[in-house]
Amino acid sequence: MKLYQTKGNKLKAFKSKPFKLEKDIQQLVEDNLNELFGLEFVKSEFTVKSFNSASFRIDTLAYNTESNSFVIIEYKRDKNYSVIDQGYTYLSLLLNNKSDFILEFNESCDGTLKRADVDWSQSRVIFISPHFTEYQKHSVNFKDVPFELWEIKRYEGDLIGLIEHRNSSDESISTISSDPDDVVNKVTREVKVYTEEYHFTRKKNMKESTLELYNDLKSRILALGDDIEIVPRSEYVSFKRDRPFTDLVLYVGDIRCLINMKKGELEDPKSISRDMSETGHWGNGDYEVKIDGNSDLDYLMFLIKQSYKSKA
Repeated sequence: MKLYQTKGNKLKAFKSKPFKLEKDIQQLVEDNLNELFGLEFVKSEFTVKSFNSASFRIDTLAYNTESNSFVIIEYKRDKNYSVIDQGYTYLSLLLNNKSDFILEFNESCDGTLKRADVDWSQSRVIFISPHFTEYQKHSVNFKDVPFELWEIKRYEGDLIGLIEHRNSSDESISTISSDPDDVVNKVTREVKVYTEEYHFTRKKNMKESTLELYNDLKSRILALGDDIEIVPRSEYVSFKRDRPFTDLVLYVGDIRCLINMKKGELEDPKSISRDMSETGHWGNGDYEVKIDGNSDLDYLMFLIKQSYKSKA
């Protein structure tokens, strides 16, 4: 990854300033967890014991308040390690020691988190390193691997570059082992990587018109800008800028659109949105709009665009 500065029609390259210590990367990320990943910091150097009393140290423990799930972050300068082995070991550790993670969250964050509050299926491991080998990147190239690989670079002028290596395969990680008691298969049964296709098939007898409506609305939302990311969650599909600005919950015959703005912030002269500020619901924000084939999508986009602009 190279960074340049434009001067007229000329480009000036920024020189890299490699991190000297793994701890330097860790400190930078922990101090900026919300800005970088939208996560809440829980604990640095969190130690937990496995079933055989072996101790494991987690570099950074974080919590995703949007998906209500724990995120384990590991920092690596050593190129000779397996992200697959380490990632599934840590997820297994998390799933087998849920009470320890909840206790740590409540003590460190002054919280009242309960086991039922956590969506364990959306647990994740984030690996951060100045460089990943092709072997490491290829080893996690499965559609259902709950890991993220991020390369971080430092440049002159106090510039930081961060880029994610995304999975591109349709193959499942479960195909590499036929042993149902293998740690990979055990974790995969509980931890899921959700997709848009999951939401298309999770409801029995979903109407074709609902899928057509979703695709039409999706195209309109993506046309708002090239900085939009689609993030499927367990109960909805989220559209994010730096933060989620709208979420779509698919039902058999309609879609519920959540607009991520606080009560009193949305301009809705036609009053088609429902106040959800006092009601439990999936997704982010205080406004919900129920849409079907008869809905005015142009007006809906007027509402969604307000949320999109507010997340700049």
